[in-house]
Amino acid sequence: MNKIPKLGLWVAIVIATFVVCALGALFVAAPSLDFRTVWSDPYYRHVTQFSFYQAFLSTLLSVGFAIPVAHALSRRDFKGKSLLLKLFSATLVLPVLVGVFGILAIYGNSGLLASALSSVDTSLPFSIYGLNGILLAHVFFNLPYASRLLLQALETVPVEQHRLAAHLGMNGWQKFKWVEWPRLKQQLPHVCGLVFMLCFTSFATVMALGGGPKSTTIELAIYQAIKFDFDLQAGALLALWQMLLCGVLALGIQRLAKPLAVHAGGAVHSRDKNYDTRVAKWWDCVWIGLACLLVLPPLLMVVLSGFNAQAFNVLVDGRYWLALWSSIKVAAFAASLALSAGIAILMTSRALRLRYNNKQADHVELLGTIILVTPGLVITTGLFLLLRSITDAFSHAFIVVVIVNALMALPYVIKSLSQPMLYIAQQYQFLCPSLGMVGVQRFRLVEWRALRKPFATAFALSFMLSMGDLSAIALFGSQEFRTLPLYLFQLLGSYQMEAAAVVSLTLLVISVSCFAVVERLFGVKSSQQSQVNKKRKDKHAHS
Repeated sequence: MNKIPKLGLWVAIVIATFVVCALGALFVAAPSLDFRTVWSDPYYRHVTQFSFYQAFLSTLLSVGFAIPVAHALSRRDFKGKSLLLKLFSATLVLPVLVGVFGILAIYGNSGLLASALSSVDTSLPFSIYGLNGILLAHVFFNLPYASRLLLQALETVPVEQHRLAAHLGMNGWQKFKWVEWPRLKQQLPHVCGLVFMLCFTSFATVMALGGGPKSTTIELAIYQAIKFDFDLQAGALLALWQMLLCGVLALGIQRLAKPLAVHAGGAVHSRDKNYDTRVAKWWDCVWIGLACLLVLPPLLMVVLSGFNAQAFNVLVDGRYWLALWSSIKVAAFAASLALSAGIAILMTSRALRLRYNNKQADHVELLGTIILVTPGLVITTGLFLLLRSITDAFSHAFIVVVIVNALMALPYVIKSLSQPMLYIAQQYQFLCPSLGMVGVQRFRLVEWRALRKPFATAFALSFMLSMGDLSAIALFGSQEFRTLPLYLFQLLGSYQMEAAAVVSLTLLVISVSCFAVVERLFGVKSSQQSQVNKKRKDKHAHS
């Protein structure tokens, strides 16, 4: 590459400027930067403590149970395993309120479990609202994804180590301790940090299942201070307080989660009969069954509950179609913006990486993922305060929601495309300049053809993250502008459960359809291309 693309650098600078302006509005609105005032207030001190407490318990439960689930999945093959792993991966981008509705449909006060217990004159032994519901929802969303990440770590164990363990006569526990646990231990800091940050900054889950001031996090306290109390100074100070805590957590996680070398030749080992005992089979079946029992029933209840007597009334309601159209517009624009910005940033960072092989590339990508340290609601709060001092904030609600959702999806785009784009650049870095292919021509003839599937997957991921987001629209939403998640939350808040079921089913169908369409369009083309390549090889072999 003779020339470093400057577009990605400018995009990163614009993102950094945007975030700095939002944070600057928070600094101006905050009464002081003395965070001791937050800690001296009993309510804010309780909110901070509860945020850490629920995130710690959620992480402990999610990752703690994910270890035996991942271990069981690594040792068993069964029909539907591939589909189950896809569902496990999809829980992270599943619209939060869809999962919340499914949980309420089973464990709620009028849910399936409560109805079954009432038939034998027994009531639920717990309330779904409060800490119980928050923990259950966080485990529902994070345990499957943590299991998927830990399973990937187990699959990197070289097949030679499995053979050596069998040759040395290790039993199941010894093999886990000396062969599999070191791989899991490498991945655990990263997984725990990711789950903790997701639970610490959780908004929609706590908003729907919090159950009052006793179960409120910092993020929800920010929303309440601005939306209901209109206390801008308290909201700004809490937003800065959360950003400070998230920054400290992110630095701590980065120090703990140091990537270690992994053998490139790792492979899934063939099952050894020495370890495939009856006890091991039952142990694995129990954990896989418990994981299925956690994930599948809420999703199944969303489907079954969506077909009810209120379905027709919801489908002919203008508010439903307006919210659906707003959601699609927001998600489409946000996903397009995130994908375009991500590609531009990665084209610049990979050129720097190939030419200089230094930390400049990491710095450019870091600017693109700055939203990981600055939660979306914090950015939304800063923009609200900034626009309020200039113009009517709600008149620019659509633009703000699109930009915030694009920023929240951008880290996932960068993480999804960084390795594929770097690999393609390494393959064609000398061929393309020799043929005179640069700029748009190179992107059209090389990048697009080789990376259509990763691009489409990143777009679908961004689309679904934006489709299910509630943090930005919760602050800027109104009767004239609301998305399906906000409409669903309003229905749940007014106990219109049947109407909420129809909206939940709509979001679930869109989620599944989005990834199914991408896989169908680009997966089939990939398989067809592989068949063409195979025929060409056979033809050359015969000749």
